[in-house]
Amino acid sequence: MDDGPLKQKLASCSEKEMKRSDWSISHRGGGTLQFPEHTHGSLMAGTRMGAGIQECDVTFTKDKKLVCRHAQCDLHTTTNVVSIPELNAKCTVPFKPAANGAAATAKCCTSDFTLEEIETLCAKMDASNSAATTPAEFLGGTPGYRTDLYAKTCSRVLSFRDYVELVDGLGLKFTAELKTPEVPMPFPAGSDYTQAKFAQQLIDEFKAANIKPERVWLQSFLYDDLLYWIKAEPKWAKQAVLLDESADAAMTMPEAVANLKKYAKAGVKIIAPPLPYLVAVEKGTIVPSEYAREAKKVGLKIITWSLERSGWLGDGSGGGYYYSSIANVTNNEGDVYNLLHVLAQDVGVVGVFSDWSATVTYYANCFGLF
Repeated sequence: MDDGPLKQKLASCSEKEMKRSDWSISHRGGGTLQFPEHTHGSLMAGTRMGAGIQECDVTFTKDKKLVCRHAQCDLHTTTNVVSIPELNAKCTVPFKPAANGAAATAKCCTSDFTLEEIETLCAKMDASNSAATTPAEFLGGTPGYRTDLYAKTCSRVLSFRDYVELVDGLGLKFTAELKTPEVPMPFPAGSDYTQAKFAQQLIDEFKAANIKPERVWLQSFLYDDLLYWIKAEPKWAKQAVLLDESADAAMTMPEAVANLKKYAKAGVKIIAPPLPYLVAVEKGTIVPSEYAREAKKVGLKIITWSLERSGWLGDGSGGGYYYSSIANVTNNEGDVYNLLHVLAQDVGVVGVFSDWSATVTYYANCFGLF
């Protein structure tokens, strides 16, 4: 890290007893640099690193049970499903080996399987090998800044009920993202399992476990989900989070900024854009972006994602997507704290999702963010 006041302040906290912080929000458990996501191992790692709020990305199975997966159709990259012939055959697109210059392919969705079937799978690091000619080869491809060390034993996929029981037992808080379905709704065709019922089921599961709404931050990328919660479950909507990636396409940031006023007027309380939406560079210094300033102006609280999701910061890449708006001032691993400092002190975010919770927790403890 570059020498300066921030480095000195952070160094002064090196012997401080670290405490759990709600400013430190786990992403997929909070330990996904080393542990398969949405598993007991990742969740416990994130908890030990001080994450006060634990995440479950929520999708549904063939029998309409809820499970923790980052996407409805990621089982082929996050579990060993393609290596189990009888289950691979049930995938939306069963494994097909690379051949004649074409990449290996597979697409396996939670909605292809019952909860009982999914609970037989072993989770792995999120990766695949596009050059694979066998199912075993397809399970590889983990990037070098992660590790398969803790994926060698079979970690089970967490059902939503498993997640709630585990997090509740640890005395932590919850954030549950309703994942956008990748199959047509209602599911199956002609049934009554609509998007609204999916959104309500998430809350009903919390209620059944006697979890109070003040311990829960619901999330969704779908604005209609937020509108449903605001109307149908106002107590649960008070901390509902609208995830926003609407400015990823070229020239769409002005529209994304303009929409913030609409969201606030409709009753949305918290907006959650990715890291690069919130910061810009002026005269070589990281500053709040126009998006961040407008969100504060219209009264929206801000959460952001996802720290430690990038590769190395000092390898010449400028940090990749999550540092894209500040790439020209990102050149060493310590720059992660320069970004966090601006997010905390200038943007005023109320929480940061991280794939390795210790980074955010350390900053939170050093600056008294609990």
